[in-house]
Amino acid sequence: MATPIGNLADISERAVQILSQVDLIACEDTRHTQKLLQHLGLRKPMISVHDHNESERIEQVRQHLSEGRSIALVSDAGTPLISDPGYVLVSALRSDGFTVTPVPGPSALITALSAAGLPTDRFLYEGFLPHKAGGRRERLEAVVNETATLVFYESRHRILDTLSIMAEVLGTDRPACVARELTKTFESFYTGTLPQLLSQLSEDDNHQKGEFVVMVSGNPEPVRAGSLDTERLLRLLLDELPPKKAAAVLAEMTGTGKKEWYQQALILQGKA
Repeated sequence: MATPIGNLADISERAVQILSQVDLIACEDTRHTQKLLQHLGLRKPMISVHDHNESERIEQVRQHLSEGRSIALVSDAGTPLISDPGYVLVSALRSDGFTVTPVPGPSALITALSAAGLPTDRFLYEGFLPHKAGGRRERLEAVVNETATLVFYESRHRILDTLSIMAEVLGTDRPACVARELTKTFESFYTGTLPQLLSQLSEDDNHQKGEFVVMVSGNPEPVRAGSLDTERLLRLLLDELPPKKAAAVLAEMTGTGKKEWYQQALILQGKA
């Protein structure tokens, strides 16, 4: 069941009704959900279901349901399973034949897209990028030729580094938008190219606080691997660059992984 991402007034009438009727609430953080229940004037028993205990909770939840109890699954904010816990539990319960009913409501990615001014006929939700810079770069290289609008979540600790890597990998000319603190008091939208967004957020430390949704327009002129004589291009690159550098260049041009091109480079040089 979806819960507010900031403004508590966004909770739906149906969500309030269900929370008041269920026997138990499975939530990401009982302390966080308790604040919502207090706001609604409700008191309900709760159990925690988060990334570190989700698998262990399956049997407990299954037992409650088998005894006829009703359970509401909520995350701290937004819709469960969308970059939040719940997938493992819901998948297991569906396999067991239990009914899982969605209760729609707030979602940060949809909220951000609705006001970003970027194309929304097609979008690719990538969630959080890997923690390490190398992993972030590799993930971005894999979608460099994607024509749909790209959507990412990011934390305040990494937003500047991520925007910098995005500018390097995705290019400096694509329209983009960063949404911060959605539905909260200091909700902000920043628009421009990736370097412009990086500059805007760098100007003031307050701009780097909160939770972020980063949206980048798709590639208007994607280069597909099939449109290039990639083996010839790789040979030419190897005349000027070491294998790792050549693989990185070809990966960026084709939107494919570096590891495959590196292996191919070693084969062409007789080293694999």
